[in-house]
Amino acid sequence: MSRSPDGIPGGGTPRRRTVLLGLTAGAATALTTGLPLARAADAPYEPVLYWSKILEGAVKATGGAPGPAARAAAIMHLAMYDAANSLVSIGRPYLAKQPVLGTASLNAAIATAAYTALHALYPSGSFDGNYGFALSQDTSSQTEKDKGAAVGRGAAQALVQARANDGEATTVTYTPDGVPGSWRTTGSGPAVTPHWGRVRPFGESTPGQFRPGPPGGFTTYQDLLRSSQYAEQLHEVRVFGGHSSTPLTTVVRTPEQSDIGRFWANDLDGTYKPTSQLYQHARIIARKQALTPTQNVRLFAVLSIALADAAVAAWDAKYDTPIDLWRPVSAINLADSDGNPATTPDPAWRPLSSDLDGTSYTPAFPAYVSGHATFAGAWGSVLRTYFATDAIAFSATTDGGTATRRFNTLSAATHENAISRIYLGVHYRWDAEQGLATGEKVARNVTGTYL
Repeated sequence: MSRSPDGIPGGGTPRRRTVLLGLTAGAATALTTGLPLARAADAPYEPVLYWSKILEGAVKATGGAPGPAARAAAIMHLAMYDAANSLVSIGRPYLAKQPVLGTASLNAAIATAAYTALHALYPSGSFDGNYGFALSQDTSSQTEKDKGAAVGRGAAQALVQARANDGEATTVTYTPDGVPGSWRTTGSGPAVTPHWGRVRPFGESTPGQFRPGPPGGFTTYQDLLRSSQYAEQLHEVRVFGGHSSTPLTTVVRTPEQSDIGRFWANDLDGTYKPTSQLYQHARIIARKQALTPTQNVRLFAVLSIALADAAVAAWDAKYDTPIDLWRPVSAINLADSDGNPATTPDPAWRPLSSDLDGTSYTPAFPAYVSGHATFAGAWGSVLRTYFATDAIAFSATTDGGTATRRFNTLSAATHENAISRIYLGVHYRWDAEQGLATGEKVARNVTGTYL
């Protein structure tokens, strides 16, 4: 008898157990949900949206940098796509179509592809309960489920194998440039994932292909820091992004701008990270547009390529260019070292961004370009292309459901996401603007190939 990677008989329904949405690799702790399985994801049940939601739980439980989360999402969504495309002609295969013997269940193919991919990506986690619930929603015969499961398993195993040596596990020792203007730790730990700009993209592109020009067009730290443009950018984040006013700085951010900064934050471990928030918004829109499973599987496959490649492009700009730009907190605290008479230091300045205990927090990687903005640019471009319109209104809550915002267009959400990083005090305007442009370039390449 054939068996799936965790010992479940091929295609069969596994025994029901407590559902664990994800674990930190190698750790003994887990995030456990006490909700009924039917409520473990957005209802009503739809296979693509269901597994996208389950992945969100794994990301929250595992933590880590945005790049690995985007990579995991691409592997899972593309496995689901190749599985579905093997049964129903949707578009060009991502890798290849799997052989199909007779009538097979589409739901079982999608569910097994997701389940197999998640098991490989989060080996310490258990998704058996999710898998059992997904198969319980299927009215197909057991034979049709088994055949669908074989297709899904093959598609997922092919994706996992294809990404086995893509560079995500590379170890790189990062040495800061050590001059004014260059990134240095902000108290949030050492540089995170400095190798991610060299990870093999999922789309038909190469690392560095979408690299933006340097911040402000300046190619040296000295020229950048002494420019009037730098002084203007620094002043903006200083007065809009501070935690509170100090004797040297008056914060002018409005309450709504504070809400915007916090709504899009999701930097801390335990949150669903920037990419999962965008997948959540895509699920809201997909339900509003009443997409079918085959439409969803295609949309989320293309979106996953764009978001994964946006991470590669953003981290290439952060680490693999002549300027690894310091964060605003460093720039403002140490402004007496920048050689610019238009800037003044404020050692007491801290960003609005903070840990759960209120401690100042800035993500541990260079500022330029903004990862949030790059992801947002890619997300908006894919959805505008897929739906052939920007005029899609939707409302969404942030992680934990503590705040709701409404957007009248896709672009409104995209630009608010990017500018939120200024209000949070962790990015400059050129980080946001060039991040958006970079994400849009990545997405146009992806949609031009896969849509």
